[in-house]
This record gives sequence, structure tokens and C-alpha cells, in this order.
Amino acid sequence: MNTLVLASSFTDVKPGLIIWTWITFIVVLLILRKVAWGPLLKSVDDREKNIVNAIESAKRERSEAEKLLTEQKTAIAQARQEAAEQVRKTQAELEKFREELMGKARKEADDLKAEARRTIDEERVKAIADIKGEAVRLSLQVAEKLLSERMDDAKHQALAQQFVTDLSKKPSA
Repeated sequence: MNTLVLASSFTDVKPGLIIWTWITFIVVLLILRKVAWGPLLKSVDDREKNIVNAIESAKRERSEAEKLLTEQKTAIAQARQEAAEQVRKTQAELEKFREELMGKARKEADDLKAEARRTIDEERVKAIADIKGEAVRLSLQVAEKLLSERMDDAKHQALAQQFVTDLSKKPSA
């Protein structure tokens, strides 16, 4: 029976106990609200604000990093463009310098060639004159021997003049 009494007392409704349970619950709830909920909610709010601030700071830093990256890419592209332009200018200057040197070398070669031709022409004229003179001299000697007579100076000069005239009429090879 003892067991039955305990079971019935556990399930029996006692209004005084219910009221004191409610009063205890409300007092504990008020104490928890003042002591635990306030600081706990404040801590959660502070943590939430810190997280929001950290996210916004990260967004700003990412935006700044992207901006810096874009600026760096632009600077690199500009530096590459300037380097390519400098290389192009250098190549143009080298080509111009090469053309100037080639022009000077051609002019010097042409000048040397013209000088050589002048020298050759002068030497040819001298050689032809020498050959003509020698031919006249030899012709006179041959003619003198053939005629077995000695010519006087006037005849000699006339014969030489005629021989030179005949030689200049013939084409020279």
C-alpha cells in the first residue's frame, strides 16, 4: 500500500504547490533575465556587431585589393607598351644608322671607283700616246731602213703627222 500512496501523491493536484512553483519559476526567470540574459544578449549583440564589422572590413579590403590589382595590371600593361615602343624606336634608329652607313660606304665605293676610272683613263691615254709615239718612231726607223735614205726634219715631221692622223682614224680596241 505504501507504493500506492506514493503514486497517488505524485499525481495529486495541490494548488498551493502549483502557485509556489509558478512564483519560483517567475522569480528565477526574473533573476536569470537580469543576471544572465542581459549580459548574454549583450555579448551576442557585441559578437554580431564584430562579425558584421569584420565582414564589411574584409569587403573593403577586398575591394581595395582588387583596385590595387587592377592598377598594377594597368601599370604592367603600360610598362610593356612603353618597352615595346622603346624597342621599336631603337630598331628604327639602328635601321636608320645602318642605312646611313650603307649610303656612306656606297658613296665612298663610287668615289673610289670614279677615281680608279679616271686614273685608268689617264693611264690609257698616256699608254696610247706612248704607243703612238713608239709606233711612229718604229715606223720611221723601218721606213728609213727601207728607203735607205735619210730624211730631213721637215719630211720626218710630215710623215709622223700623217701616221698619227691615220692611227687616230682607226678604232682603238
